[in-house]
Amino acid sequence: MAADDDRRKGLRLAGIGMELAAAVLGLTLVGYWVDRHFGTAPWAVVIGAVVGLLGGMYNFLRQALGAVKRGGAGGGDGAR
Repeated sequence: MAADDDRRKGLRLAGIGMELAAAVLGLTLVGYWVDRHFGTAPWAVVIGAVVGLLGGMYNFLRQALGAVKRGGAGGGDGAR
């Protein structure tokens, strides 16, 4: 039973990390497309990467702190 809980926590944290990576990669690729289409190199890539990093970190911290808060709720009493 404890192994299942550890696995779920690990998968949740891995998913949060993947969301961070996807935000940075996705917005960087959008910036790359904008740079190639409009000839604004390297500004759109830089802006896309920064916005992706800021948004991804915000989401990462929000979800990680929520997971910690839920984990310390007191042994499954249903309070979330």
